[in-house]
Amino acid sequence: MEVINAIGRRKAAVARVYVSEGKGNITINKRPLEEYFTLPTLQYIVKQPLELLGVTGQYDIKVNLDGGGFKGQAEALRLGIARALVEINAEDKAKLRAAGFVTRDPREVERKKPGQPKARKRFQFSKR
Repeated sequence: MEVINAIGRRKAAVARVYVSEGKGNITINKRPLEEYFTLPTLQYIVKQPLELLGVTGQYDIKVNLDGGGFKGQAEALRLGIARALVEINAEDKAKLRAAGFVTRDPREVERKKPGQPKARKRFQFSKR
């Protein structure tokens, strides 16, 4: 099997994922998963599509992660891994879609407007 690549995005985070056959190692920006994402919840988010399909120890995953915060990066990586797994085996798409791993979350930060303290917050109105 050659290297399969996919892209996952979430908020400002972009994950370029390269999947090849191996022993289950996940390397993010040349660091192991446990070192990059120290929180167990984030590690769980990243591994969700692999555990759903039961292929945790079958593939080596190399990732270039850029932008965003750690939660957005973890979710971008989850989407990238799910897309790569669909490219490897198209029959898995229904399972991954049912779990919500194939859908790109479109929510982005709303821009701050001029004359306002934040995107939607207004300055206090004074009648007199």
